[in-house]
Amino acid sequence: MKTLSSPSNSSTITGFILLGFPCPREGQILLFVTFFIVYILILMGNASIICAVYCDQSLHTPMYFLLANFSFLEIWYVTSTVPNMLANFLSDTKVISFSGCFLQFYFFFSFGSTECFFLAVMAFDRYLAICRPLHYPSLMTGHLCNILVISCWVLGFLWFPVPIIIISQMSFCGSRIIDHFLCDPGPLLALACSRAPLMEVFWTIIMSMLLVIPFLFIMGTYILVLRAVFRLPSRDGQKKAFSTCGSHLTVVSLFYCSVMKMYLSPTSEHEAGMQKLVTLFYSVGTPLLNPVIYSLRNKDMKNALQKILRT
Repeated sequence: MKTLSSPSNSSTITGFILLGFPCPREGQILLFVTFFIVYILILMGNASIICAVYCDQSLHTPMYFLLANFSFLEIWYVTSTVPNMLANFLSDTKVISFSGCFLQFYFFFSFGSTECFFLAVMAFDRYLAICRPLHYPSLMTGHLCNILVISCWVLGFLWFPVPIIIISQMSFCGSRIIDHFLCDPGPLLALACSRAPLMEVFWTIIMSMLLVIPFLFIMGTYILVLRAVFRLPSRDGQKKAFSTCGSHLTVVSLFYCSVMKMYLSPTSEHEAGMQKLVTLFYSVGTPLLNPVIYSLRNKDMKNALQKILRT
């Protein structure tokens, strides 16, 4: 068996080396097949939700409109990393160009920040539906939905350009080996010729704001939702409200727990393996699980998907 090893001399390399998951060639092929299947399942699962919302008139509501846009986002989110990861599994050099690395850096974090805003908007929609049911149709109009969706995309893609441009202008020394399967700020800053404490602090601040503010907003809306649900006189009404919010809360928990573990908890340089697993979970695992969560816990979505399968 041929074991993949890190090049000892990288002076001729015109980019970075993404180590990914070092293992023998046979293991790399097995990983390629596994992640290729997972990628196809993610595309099919999220595309099926988009098709169900588009084809079923009963799902033409703000909640499902936001869900379809969220699934569209998930497709692009996973596409920002997995295709390059698949190519790396079959590559002997595992080299990614400087421009390719920073483009991946930008799109991966932009899609991720857009997801944070989308989860907050979806929580706001559930708050209006449960806490303001009589005013909901007049408040959550199609026009407002469009504004909220566009705002999520614009904010997401405007959150990271400045720090990424600054990092891209830094000088990188040494082997240029990134012990990760994607271009992440931690390993990149570690390769800089000189430490950039101000950049590290700035990155921590914008990441904390991005994660903490939407998370607190989501938790605040669900506290109000729970208070309203417990005031409902009928158990059937409470059950329906819990089933409506349960899927979204599950997705929020999976995404935020893993992302906060990665970027807000203290890490050491010896935790490269754990960082890969946590990143893999929120960048690949959650997009894979989301369609399952939303379809299994939602009767309307399940019925719409069954209609599509029967046609």
